[in-house]
Amino acid sequence: MFFRSLIVRRAFFTILLTVACASAQAGDNNNHIAILSGDGEVPPRDTRARGVAIFHISPDALSIKYILIASNINNVTAAHIHVGQPGAIGPVVQFLAGDFPPGGGRTDGVLAKGTIDGTGLRGPLTGMPLSALITEIKAGNTYVNVHTNDGVAPINTGPGDFPGGEIRGQVR
Repeated sequence: MFFRSLIVRRAFFTILLTVACASAQAGDNNNHIAILSGDGEVPPRDTRARGVAIFHISPDALSIKYILIASNINNVTAAHIHVGQPGAIGPVVQFLAGDFPPGGGRTDGVLAKGTIDGTGLRGPLTGMPLSALITEIKAGNTYVNVHTNDGVAPINTGPGDFPGGEIRGQVR
């Protein structure tokens, strides 16, 4: 189990480093990343869970490919992109994963991957073109969070039971 966890962590940070280096290329503004932790949530969450969401906007800006990876997290029920500044709670504008039933157990690895084409935009972006989401992403006005729920009342009892969000990161 220790070696599996070590392999997952190394793969996670290798992907993170690769994307960070690719994003740093001069003039490249199509790669965006969110580093997720409990400290980013509002209010902050005491959790060992971590994650990364990587977004690549196509050259024609008609789609966004993404991958969401997490480790040390239990009972994931959903993951979303929200519009909002750091420290503020904002509305959901795009589903990335879920809805999954509560009490799903531990997750280490890819939670979701796919392509956003604008057809699933919600909240204040409902009916708007994908360019509206891209504008918010490039302005730093979006964040990703991952929701958890163990399915046992009461809620917010600790890691694996934060329906409002356990880990969060601003998209940069």
